[in-house]
Amino acid sequence: MTLITKEALHKKSPQEITALLYEACLNNLEEAKKAIQEKDYILANEKLQKANDILERLGAGLNYEAGIIADQLDAVYNYMADRLVQANYNKDTNAIDEVITLVKQISSAWHQALKNNKNLQPKVVKQKANAYEQTAIYDN
Repeated sequence: MTLITKEALHKKSPQEITALLYEACLNNLEEAKKAIQEKDYILANEKLQKANDILERLGAGLNYEAGIIADQLDAVYNYMADRLVQANYNKDTNAIDEVITLVKQISSAWHQALKNNKNLQPKVVKQKANAYEQTAIYDN
């Protein structure tokens, strides 16, 4: 797990913070699964609660103006949270595995979107600069 100072965290974009939340959620889920296997149920409980807290924060950060995808993500986050409550109660590593798979899929898509967005940003900035230069020339 990557340790980030508060100062470094403030320099991150909201999108990068979301990526870090996915990573932290996965780490907590893996640690909870291991704790259950080792019959350390107190640690498993703590890790599952942390993972659930992260899912709650991810859900709270959704931009519902973005459209149906936000509603769908909210439903998936709620489903995963419910599965983690069940996993915690039943000490069920299969339920944890199910949530790990879902988080990995969402995280992978998120990272791909970040990568695509970063590749597009220089082009968009250049287009805006060109548009500004063209209008500035005609205003003289």
